[in-house]
Amino acid sequence: MTADADRRAFVERLLSFDTTGGDEAPAQGWLEGRLSDFGFETYRWEADPKRLAAHPSFPDDPEAIETAGRPNVAGVLELGSGEGPTLLLNGHVDVVPAEAEGWSSDPFDPTWNGEELTARGAADMKSGLAACVFAARRLSDAGLDGRVVVESVVGEEAGGIGAASSARDPPYPAPDAAIIAEPTDLTPVIATEGTLMKRLTLTGRSAHAATPWHGEDVLPHFERIRRALADLEAERAREVTHSLYEGFPTPWPIVAGTVRAGSWASSVPARLESEFRIGVAPGESVDSVEDRVDALLAELVADSEWLTAHPPAFERFSVQFEPAEIGADEPIVRAVRDALDSVGRDSTVRGATYGTDARHYIEAGVPTVVFGPGSIRQAHFPDETIDWGDVSTGIDLLESAGKRFLTRSTR
Repeated sequence: MTADADRRAFVERLLSFDTTGGDEAPAQGWLEGRLSDFGFETYRWEADPKRLAAHPSFPDDPEAIETAGRPNVAGVLELGSGEGPTLLLNGHVDVVPAEAEGWSSDPFDPTWNGEELTARGAADMKSGLAACVFAARRLSDAGLDGRVVVESVVGEEAGGIGAASSARDPPYPAPDAAIIAEPTDLTPVIATEGTLMKRLTLTGRSAHAATPWHGEDVLPHFERIRRALADLEAERAREVTHSLYEGFPTPWPIVAGTVRAGSWASSVPARLESEFRIGVAPGESVDSVEDRVDALLAELVADSEWLTAHPPAFERFSVQFEPAEIGADEPIVRAVRDALDSVGRDSTVRGATYGTDARHYIEAGVPTVVFGPGSIRQAHFPDETIDWGDVSTGIDLLESAGKRFLTRSTR
């Protein structure tokens, strides 16, 4: 089997595991075995829910954080004497659910169309994780000094369960820098957006649909709140500026991702629950944005006799994502940019409107750049696809960036 065929087979097998819903263990067990076969010293651990509950991003109740049976895996390669710096190459193995009816093939049966590979996780981000493995293997033969760690974490889609654990208390040698191989079209992302998750609950009064004037419909109240939040979104786009986000039409989105109202078609809806995702710019905090959103809702409540008498709840739920950013002059960023420059590719640093596990490592003092094959436009998408040429190029560029970082850091 050729080297490329071996890489394709590796990615196909990794994609064949259904790692949704916390079911990452079989894939992680397989990956741990492959890392061991490749000569890595392997590590396996589960996150401590009690420690995560003390983390500001996670729910306060440890029982609300699912960690049992969800192992994280890492492999370490010593380079030379092992006394040089340690570079972490990170990926997550969990994927979002795939509604099979929206796919043209089984989401967990990898399908090739020429050089394009389709499966859930092809772009986000099992191909990037595999690229980390093969780039690290190449680095082991490059005459370098230090260590390279490949880490496969769980629960990224649920807020970074594995990464939050390893960033604060790594079970392997602590890294000096990290690359997270999320799909960035092989461009360096040095700023990622934060996310505030809020659940709005409105209470009205039910009545027969034939006599709605006897009730209090929650929908007009919701529409008033939703329009005010849309106005706030536009206002924040004008007021909160960042040089890496000037090209986005809506840099700090506020989206009502779910809306559930009413209980019967012929009854006035008396209850509504809506879950909002609210963008937080680099340089802001989740708390400060929440204060502004809550103040807006308080104004709307004060202007409504009904809402004053029946105040809505607007509470956090799930996991909060703090924004993250590092400087373009960080050695790991410079290494990635120089690797791109050396082959004539665009090395312009960018910001992203999504969150990643980078925030956990940056918070822990580890300079981290997001850089990997594939497009975010394919993430969470039916018939999720990646071009194999991007994966091959990604391996080359990760190897090149790793060489540059480890060589410069030992001078």
